[in-house]
Amino acid sequence: MIIRVINRIYSIRKCSFVFQRFCASNVLKLNERGLLQDIFPPPSLNLQKLLSQPQCFYAGFDPTADSLHIGNLLVLMTMLHWQRAGHQLIALIGGATALIGDPSGKASERIALPEGKVRDNADVIAENFTRIFQNHQKYIWEQNRDPNRLKPVKLVNNADWYDNVSITKFLSTAGRHFRVGAMLSRNSVQSRINSEAGISFTEFSYQVLQGYDWLHLLQTYKCRFQIGGSDQMGNIVSGHELISRMGLDEVFGLTIPLVTNEEGSKLGKTADNAVWITPSKTSPFELYQFFMRVKDSEVEQLLKLFTFFSTEEISLIMEKQTAKPESRIAHRKLAQQVTLLVHGENGLQSAERITAALYSKSADSLAQLQPNELSETFRGATMVDILLEPATSVLDMVMKANCFAKENDARRIILAGGLHINQVKCTDYTEILSLGRHILPNGISLICVGKKHHYIVKWMS
Repeated sequence: MIIRVINRIYSIRKCSFVFQRFCASNVLKLNERGLLQDIFPPPSLNLQKLLSQPQCFYAGFDPTADSLHIGNLLVLMTMLHWQRAGHQLIALIGGATALIGDPSGKASERIALPEGKVRDNADVIAENFTRIFQNHQKYIWEQNRDPNRLKPVKLVNNADWYDNVSITKFLSTAGRHFRVGAMLSRNSVQSRINSEAGISFTEFSYQVLQGYDWLHLLQTYKCRFQIGGSDQMGNIVSGHELISRMGLDEVFGLTIPLVTNEEGSKLGKTADNAVWITPSKTSPFELYQFFMRVKDSEVEQLLKLFTFFSTEEISLIMEKQTAKPESRIAHRKLAQQVTLLVHGENGLQSAERITAALYSKSADSLAQLQPNELSETFRGATMVDILLEPATSVLDMVMKANCFAKENDARRIILAGGLHINQVKCTDYTEILSLGRHILPNGISLICVGKKHHYIVKWMS
């Protein structure tokens, strides 16, 4: 995985200079961590004045899939930093805009989703939001800090206000403030106009709806700040222009870098290698292992992006890793913090139990696993329920588990050392099963025939 900051060198230098002159310390910290790519309009004295007191920030997420992914997690990390600084957050679910489709970063038009599917997706994403913000407060926000400082996140769905606005009223009020020339100039529109697929009026109008979202949140909650990925800058500018043309309060948009894979593709919902927030799509173990496997050259930046360790703490972690690379302490800290944030303490403990069982090859580690964790550890393993009878031998067990077609094959392979029970080689097929050696305290036996064939036996008494 690569963290690719798509930015002009001039823009970076300019923002860095202006940040140091005008911005509050919490903005500076985000800039140092790589969580701020650009700001529109450029920072000013008015921005410094605004950020000297609590403000309202929002980020929008269209429910086009049945889960958030780690690209969205980076936006949530930025939101959490603002929450820690005492600001109010709004998480907007785009129940209406998901039916339209954002053309940003898309080579062709999205397949239209049924309204029922969008509502179901919105429910799951609302759960994702709630779980992450609760985990942050419960497990990561320091216990000795004032919990009241973290203002509760407001969760809204733009379907709630679009359902009550007629198309004629919308066009006669908000619509008249948009200029087609400016809309055509957006990168997301230009790339599609010049493509073979072209762009429909539906997707062309997406920026109008997102702009109106910001207007609605400003008028309802005095929300003057929008957070989004760098691919959302065109939509952010559209919202800013709408609000400016209506003569309302000055607003600001903040963009963050995109998370991409090694090929430069956005690590998002349509990517084959997407890493999801919902545990049924990406388990806590899989999320943990994803961050354990990042390149050594990337782990320091990922610690800045996906954890709340201070830059000083990250420097100390990297010093320990440099002194002892095989310890992978930086990777482990990264994986632990992200898994704790996304899946909580139980999810982290499950991920670490599976990791220990998979890599330590210890019967004690296997004994700590639940049956579902064992099946996840050994993907593709055959699950078998067997009634435990007195004097059951190793041969009896492997035949009842259908590990071999014939007893002669079983005897031959076992004698040759091709059988492992609970990670321990077994060469005596006449051995009577015993608790602890062949049957783990959790009532499970793991049988491995060769290197690739695994069987999980659940013993019934």
